[in-house]
Order: sequence, then C-alpha cells, then structure tokens
Amino acid sequence: MIKLKLSEIAEMVGGKLVGSDVEVFGSVETDSRLIRSGSLFFAKPGEITDGHKFVQSSMELGAVGAVVEILQTDIPLPQILVTDTVSALGKLAAGVLQLVRASGNLKVIGITGSNGKTSTKNMLGAILNHFGNTVSPIESYNNEVGAPISILKIDENTRYLVVELGAGGLGSIAYLAKMCKPDYGVVLKVGLAHVGVFGGIEVTAKIKAELVEALDESATFIYNCDDAEVAKMTGLTKAAKVSFGTNPTADYRFDNLELSINGTSADLHLPMARVDRIALQVLGEHQLMNAAAAIAVADQLGLALDQSLAALAALPLAERWRMQLTNRSDGISIINDAYNASPDSMRAALQTLAHLGKSGRRTIAVLGEMAELGEFSREAHDQVGRLVVRYNIDQLVVVGSAAKLIHLGAMQEGSWDGESIFFESSSDALAHIRGMLEAGDIVLIKSSKSANLRHLGDDLLEVLN
Repeated sequence: MIKLKLSEIAEMVGGKLVGSDVEVFGSVETDSRLIRSGSLFFAKPGEITDGHKFVQSSMELGAVGAVVEILQTDIPLPQILVTDTVSALGKLAAGVLQLVRASGNLKVIGITGSNGKTSTKNMLGAILNHFGNTVSPIESYNNEVGAPISILKIDENTRYLVVELGAGGLGSIAYLAKMCKPDYGVVLKVGLAHVGVFGGIEVTAKIKAELVEALDESATFIYNCDDAEVAKMTGLTKAAKVSFGTNPTADYRFDNLELSINGTSADLHLPMARVDRIALQVLGEHQLMNAAAAIAVADQLGLALDQSLAALAALPLAERWRMQLTNRSDGISIINDAYNASPDSMRAALQTLAHLGKSGRRTIAVLGEMAELGEFSREAHDQVGRLVVRYNIDQLVVVGSAAKLIHLGAMQEGSWDGESIFFESSSDALAHIRGMLEAGDIVLIKSSKSANLRHLGDDLLEVLN
C-alpha cells in the first residue's frame, strides 16, 4: 500500500485515532499471521473467532496500528476506532485507489461471472505483468474483505489492477464496483453457481449486472455474447461494448479447436486481425473463452498482441486445483479440478475428459458434490450422472452422500455393470481408485471445495510401488 499516516487513514474511514500518529508503510491485513513490519491490522469480527483477540499478536509481529470496533486499552498500539471494520476496509481501499489514480496512469479491470473469474483474472494477470506493475488477487479474494485487501496492495508504481468481483447477494457486486470503479468491466457467464443461495438464475443475472450498471460512459464493457443473460446487459450501460465468444459476430473469438493432453489450441479472430493456431497449456474448451476475455481486455488496452499471446502460452495452468494436469511417471494422467463446481463447470470438465478419451485412453471421472444449488441440487446432480454416460466416460467414482444422485443418475441412464461406484468417504474412494488404475488412464477429479476432493486428487499424484 502507499504510505499513509494513521490520521489520514482515520479520515478516510471515518474513524477516531487513539494513540500516536505513525506512518503505515507495510501491508493491510485482516489475518494477523500475515502481519509484517509496518502493517496495519483490521480486527474483523468473524464467525469462528474475533480479530480483536489478535491485536496484541499483530503488534508483536510488527503492526504499527490497528483498526478496531472495540478499543484494546491494555495494548500500547495506536488504534483507529470505527463502527464497522469491514466497511472501514472498503472505504480505505476506495480512498487509496482514488489517490493512486490521481497520481498516475492506473487502469482498473473488474471481472465477474458465475464461472471462470479466477482463471480469467490469472490469465489477464499473466499478460499484464509483461507490460507493467500489476496487482491481481490471489486465490479467490473477491468478496467484501478479499477485494479491498487486493486493492490495497497497489502503490504509485502500479499500472494495472485486476479486481475479481464475487457475488454474495443483491448489492454485493454493486458495493465492490463502487469501490473500484473499473475502467474495463468483464462479465463472463450467468450460470447456476450459487443459485441455491440467490434464489434463481434471474437473481444471479441481476447481481452480475450490477457491475455493468456501475460502468461510466468512458469505460468499456467486455462481455460473453454466447450467454443470452450477459448479452442482455448491453442495454444497461452507455460504456463502449466489446464482445467475445464462439458466435461469428463476436469481436474476439476462437475456432477450429484442437484439444489434447498437452493443452488446447485454436485460431484466434480479432476485430482487425486473425492469428492461426494459438497454443495454450491449460486444458479445456471453456478455458478458451476465458482466454478470449483476457485477450480482449489486453487488446482494448492497446497492448502488443504477440506479447500477450506469448504470456498466455507460457501459463502452465489457470490456478491450482482448476484443471490442474499432472502426468505421473507411470503413464497415468491426473486432472485435479476440485476447487469449484457448478453444473456448467462440471459439464465443461466432463466434455474435456470425454474429448481426451478419444485418443484411446481410458477415462475415469471422480466426482463429488456441487454445493449451493438449493432446490436445483437434486436435478443438477442427477443430470451430471447422466452426462457421464452420454459422454462415454469409461468409469465413474462418486464420493460423498451429497453427491450420491450423480451415481444414481448414471445407473438410470445406462445399463452399467460396475462402471459407476459410490463411496461415502474419500479414503475408501482413494483405495479403490489406486487399485483400479492402469497405465494410460486419464483421471478427472471434480467437486466443490467443500467436498475436499482436491486433496484426494493430490493423493493420487503419488505413485505407489
């Protein structure tokens, strides 16, 4: 973060400084374990514990101040008293961003969508880092806490800021968009992810549209024209509009796809050019859509296309546990995609596995629960099981009681005899999978994070003698 005195921060967040007016010259953190010399600690109340319990330890680790809702009078650390630390964190992020924008040439890119946000921001971050100092969120820092923490990593030398805007209900993306005021707003997809929490696809679309509605006339709206819900959003803004997708009318699109275990390649069409055979190491046709969005942003920024494509080609994977391929020494390939799962992303991953199986290698899908689907959960899990059969996946292993309908759907769709098997626990599933693996197998592990199958995927990387 830029250097600021505690009095300046107190003014930004509407708080009262108690103690010495020292300078913050380090990071801003809500996790006391990340505190280093010069940091500012936000004592955020949480569901499991209260950040106020860690003001003392943050001081011992080098914090020069803390933002609190309750003064810690027995701790000799300067503190800024506020009514709501999360709200204060957002105000600080907005204030710092305003200062940096006023003093430089910072460009802000906001990304949202039911699927693909993290992959797209990582692809875009890889590109932008070639052209200037770039701040992009780690992991899924995309909510009312994670997004401002990411924003506060900027300084006077930052050229590009990528902000991932996650949906937490009506008004959540509007809150984040107001905080970061993107120059470029990207909407990837409106899908069934979290639909059980939001109450329906219409509500999900309305939440995603909050980013579009927040764009100024001088901004650019970059959107997936293949998605009907996203395409409707073009009427919500006076910003410039740029599309990506597989539709021939898209400004940026890939076609002539070729998919192999070594990655994905296709031809790229741009408004004023065409590039043959762009090769990516990342797996999956759906990742080409994310790449198209990233290229669209870079091109609209006026960045050199050849360098942008080189940066994408060098990216080994979009993110850990997201279509993460490991080729074992015994000829078995493991694709660990068990960080997030929705009906859309599950379908995309299974399509990739099915396509890879056309090479003659045996395909095995290890699937777990898709969380936060609410009333749509039963039908969605049943449909995934049926898709496994329709895509001619050779073997299915379903893990966890919440995912059992995947197994039942597969059994009802096809006349299988042992091709699908269900396990309550990951440990039992792991033992079975290890026993069935043969050289040449391709194994996909896919579930929501809550199912913890990503760790099962990691365990499968080990070659047992």
